[in-house]
This record gives sequence, structure tokens and C-alpha cells, in this order.
Amino acid sequence: MTRQVNLCLLALILTLTGCARMMPLATATPQVATVDLTSTPMSSTAFHSSTPDLDPAVDPTATPIAHPMSIEFMRMGEYPGSDIVVVDELDRGANYSRYYVYYLSEGLKVYALLTVPDGEVPPGGWPAIIFNHGYIPPDVYKTTERYIAYVDRLARSSLIVFRIDYRGNDQSEGEPTGAYGNPGYMVDVLNAVASIKKYPQVNPEKVGMWGHSMGGFLTLRAMVISQDVKAGVIWAGVVGSYDDLLYNWRRSGSFTPSPSSRGVGWRTLWLNDYGSPEENSAFWQAVSANAYLTDVSGPIQLHHGTSDEDVPIDFSQTLYEDLRLTGKYAELYTYPGDNHNISNYFTTAMDRTIEFFISYLK
Repeated sequence: MTRQVNLCLLALILTLTGCARMMPLATATPQVATVDLTSTPMSSTAFHSSTPDLDPAVDPTATPIAHPMSIEFMRMGEYPGSDIVVVDELDRGANYSRYYVYYLSEGLKVYALLTVPDGEVPPGGWPAIIFNHGYIPPDVYKTTERYIAYVDRLARSSLIVFRIDYRGNDQSEGEPTGAYGNPGYMVDVLNAVASIKKYPQVNPEKVGMWGHSMGGFLTLRAMVISQDVKAGVIWAGVVGSYDDLLYNWRRSGSFTPSPSSRGVGWRTLWLNDYGSPEENSAFWQAVSANAYLTDVSGPIQLHHGTSDEDVPIDFSQTLYEDLRLTGKYAELYTYPGDNHNISNYFTTAMDRTIEFFISYLK
């Protein structure tokens, strides 16, 4: 069955499963390190097909929304990925090799940076990290630039790192669809997971995901759509509900994304087509990963600077509280006075990131 699934069948399935209820908002006092170390991480060996509760305002007899961005729709898709093709061998890292590669996503060549540790491959293969970068204008983004220190720290820690471009970024084929109003980037991430699992030196049962900003949005969605991601780390993530993205997210940062790449216009389009969350909660819940937190595929670690001018720290604090309320394992680290890139506490945040991945993937 392809991603263009028969909508009649999808409607029947969604009718049986219902639309998830948005998790209640919670507040948290900013701390340098707010950590829940008492709950037990969820096993992610099998997909949890739990039925989300319906919001009392939602008519359970109404025809469900079959939208390409809905979580249920994306769960119905197929994301086979492909073999990873090496285009060029790049300069080596300290204890790892670097390659310029591509894989296929909906027939598009999506380029990526791949790092592979030196030494004997452990039994079962190396753990791997899908690296989801944040928003950079697609015509400015370069596969081998930006996030160099981030990738280097992970790669030095005996982790295979697969830092993907997304369609339309740099030399990758396709149009840069953005993440929030179009499923294209999410499809690329899910096909990247399938592709890295095929890589001969990877342990397919030990795939984690790291995301920054927009990449955090994609990481959280991946972890409620697929059970293949065993642990996730999100820095300064756009992890609010769609209500938050609509009403509580106005950038005061320095850059202005291009309309095509960030999907500017999805708010107006969706509000015109589907009404506000107050008018049509079923639609907004159906597209929000935050409404499906009971299905998160593994433990999540969150990092956020308290002076982030691009993404509100409230997004991470609320997600942390909501994960705990659903019984999921989560860690939250906040960094006083730090910015969107957590530049001042980079070493500390990366140490915690690596320790987390090693704990859950090795």
C-alpha cells in the first residue's frame, strides 16, 4: 500500500481509532537541570496501537479528517528508504570516516553527510543517529557546513551519524516544502530511518534521533509515527502543539525564512480550510504529534536556553510535563541566559546528549 492510501479505507480506520485529545498544558519552573529519573523508559519493540481519547467537544460520529499531515495518515504510509550511495569520501574526522552520500525518498535523491566510526564493528552493528537540522534557507544550506561541532561530538562517540538535507535543500532533489504544513520533510526523515537501518554497519535495533529547532518538530513526529526510533534528543525544539504554533509562536530572532521553505502560509490556509482549533478541534488534534504522546517510541531528552528568541522555552517545558503525565520517560535541561543554539553551554549539553544516547542505544 503506498502513501497515497485509499481515503475511504483511511476514513474507516480513523473512524475506529478516533482523534486524539490534545494533552493539557502544564507549567514548569525553569531550572538548570530538571530531570525525571524515577519513571521507567517505555519499551519500543512494538507499535502501540492505543486509541486516543476524544475531546468532549468532538462529535465521535463525525467523519474523521483524512489529511496528509495527520498522524494516522502518515502511519498508513510506506517509507522503504533505499541503499545509501556514497558519492564522495570526505576528509576524515578524529576517529571516524566522513562521506557525502544520498538515499531515495519518494524517488528523490536526498543528500546527506554520513560518518562511520573507526575500529571493529561491534556485534550487531554500531548504533546510529538520524540528525535533523533546524531551519536554514535551503539555498544557503550546505551539506558539509553548519552543525560541524555537533556532528563531530556525536561521531567521536562511536555513533554512526546520518545528517540528512531534506528535499530541496542544497543539492537534494525536489521542492523545499517546509515542515509544519507539508509532509515532505517528514517523509524524508522516515525514509532516512529505513535507509540507515539497511546500512551494513548499523544495528537496526539501535537507531536514535537528534533534532534542533525545526528538526525537533520532525523528531517528535517521527517518534509517534514510527516505532523504529529508540531514543530522541531535542535541542530548542518546535515541539508545541499546533495551538501553540498558531497563537504562541512569533519569532523575535534575526532571520526571516523564505516562504517556500518554511511553508509560510500554512496557518492562513489551514484556518481558512478547516477553521480554528476552537471551531474544529478534530482536525488540529489529528495533525499534532502532541496529541499522541502515549505512543512515543522511546525516552526523550530535551534541552532549551532560557533566552531563546526563536522558539519559546515553554514548548519544551510543556512537552516535558505532558510526557511525564502520560508515564513516558523524559529529561529536561534548561540553560540560564543561553540562546537558540545553546552556544554558552554547548559542551555540557552535548555531554548530556551523548551520555543519553549511549545509555539507551549501547
